Amino acid sequence: MTLEEIYDTIVIGAGHAGCEAAHAAAKMGSKVLLITQNLETIARMSCNPAMGGVAKGQIIREIDALGGMSGIVTDYAAIQFRMLNKSKGPAMWSPRAQCDRKLFEKKWRKILEANRNIDFWQDTVEKIIVNDKKIKGIITKMGIKILSSSVILCSGTFLNGIIHLGVKNYKGGRSGEPSAEGITKQLIELGFQRGRMKTGTPPRLDGRSINYKLTEEQKGDKDNVGFSYLGSKKIENQASCYITYTSKEVHEILKLGFDDSPMFNGRIQGVGPRYCPSIEDKIERFASKERHQLFIEPEGRDTIEIYLNGFSTSLPESTQIKALKKIKGLENVKLFRAGYAIEYDYFPPTQLKHSLETKLIENLFFCGQINGTTGYEEAAAQGLIAGINAHNKTKNKKPFILNRSQAYIGVLIDDLITKGTDEPYRMFTSRAEYRLLLRQDNADIRLTKIGNKLGLAENIRVENLEEKERKTLMLLNFLKKQSIEPLIINSVLEKNNSSKIKQKVKLKSILSRPHISINDLLICEDLKIYIEKEKISKEVVEQAEIEIKYSGYLIKEKASAEKLVKLENIRIPQDFEFKKLHSISSEAKEKFEKIRPSSIGQASRISGISPSDINVLLVYLGK
Repeated sequence: MTLEEIYDTIVIGAGHAGCEAAHAAAKMGSKVLLITQNLETIARMSCNPAMGGVAKGQIIREIDALGGMSGIVTDYAAIQFRMLNKSKGPAMWSPRAQCDRKLFEKKWRKILEANRNIDFWQDTVEKIIVNDKKIKGIITKMGIKILSSSVILCSGTFLNGIIHLGVKNYKGGRSGEPSAEGITKQLIELGFQRGRMKTGTPPRLDGRSINYKLTEEQKGDKDNVGFSYLGSKKIENQASCYITYTSKEVHEILKLGFDDSPMFNGRIQGVGPRYCPSIEDKIERFASKERHQLFIEPEGRDTIEIYLNGFSTSLPESTQIKALKKIKGLENVKLFRAGYAIEYDYFPPTQLKHSLETKLIENLFFCGQINGTTGYEEAAAQGLIAGINAHNKTKNKKPFILNRSQAYIGVLIDDLITKGTDEPYRMFTSRAEYRLLLRQDNADIRLTKIGNKLGLAENIRVENLEEKERKTLMLLNFLKKQSIEPLIINSVLEKNNSSKIKQKVKLKSILSRPHISINDLLICEDLKIYIEKEKISKEVVEQAEIEIKYSGYLIKEKASAEKLVKLENIRIPQDFEFKKLHSISSEAKEKFEKIRPSSIGQASRISGISPSDINVLLVYLGK
């Protein structure tokens, strides 16, 4: 049977990548079919019920600024909000929200169902239809043929997924859900390279059985600003998370189960995440460490289910229970379900273009864990970009690509395409060369007008942005012009170990000093009155302060970023024959042929490529 409807884009998988991809393509005007094994699990938070964190929070802000929905959904479902790393510089500030898992799913489904350009289909995709190396549609397990101009594959952990728990293993994409088979075999036959990766999840606990008095309470920020630039309601009655620790005794109990651990006895072939290791991996790798921090996190307001962050494991259930009962606060703990590991297929992302279209099959896009990434945020970002580019490709428009100086999303995709990954990739601030430019507070300044031109970011977002920029400029000008008397400010300066002034000084000059914040300057009555009179928001105040305090660093980073853009603008033709380059090493030729960089900038970032290789390439390009 063939469906009568022919789609612009079919999105396979309705996780975080699939939801953003379907929303983006549909909002831009494509007719989209979102197909998933179970319509009841759309946008499921399979692991931690939280969004954001270090660098990840920046990504959610960027998605929101472009017109994606992850920020809005997170704000709707948030039960706790924290701005991490506030003690450090603004480049490190990272928003994070604990979410109600059910509310998160509900909101995403409501958003998708409200878009008349999106149709839904519940089934498993077993085959893609390819004709002359170009995508034509898909065939489902039920034998339904559905035609389309493009396909976005966002399969998560479902491709040949195997769940491991102690000595037991069985096929599954996640607990209680079947794996997807068939596509991998076909992709390999089409010439794609495949690898295996592993991820894990901790046990879920009965919150009623936890003695919270023996743990450390972690409350949310009083000033919870949320993620979306459209604004979010303040979270009332924020839920608390709690901290506890493992111990030597816990470690010894866990070690008793190592012989039955699929990680150590060779049953798991896939590589696990280095930066979010299982508890058994932590004990093995950090043997000298006597304890590891664990976070007790609620799954929602209307459930007693608890997520034990930091205790990801695939050890036998009996070992898990014995160890858990030796952790402070968990002495009488009861489990909802044990932790487990899952092994799945991925396809090295060097086989993609920066648009996330595959190099081998035209109009076929990969995004999310199929590209070797881990994390909701990384998946959602890729979904957004794949959705935009699937739409652009079917409408004969240029691909949309963010560079490394524009967004963490640009860093993420460039890292994947240029460097590849042989372990689950997650984003960190350290991966970005221009992290002072790529702050969480200015994602709207960087990206909203771009998103508006794409047809994603609404006009109201641009209006809000222009108002923010206007008032930031007003406040900056006021701080540059307004002076303050020594008699008023010297006590504040002394308190902050800053030298006193002997004559009137501009507020900007005072604010430029270390350890002096704009809040310290509110002792100046004129400044206080100005902020109130002009209705200048906390966000604008923060923006102005960053601009003044870090102006020198910002200028340097902008200059460096401009040099990068120049290299990105030197394009390499798609059909360029790298084999002709005689004066470079065989390794360089091999890597150039494999990755096929589209610009000199990208070529220079390939591991093992030397400056002399780039110089030779420039000569051949006539530059």
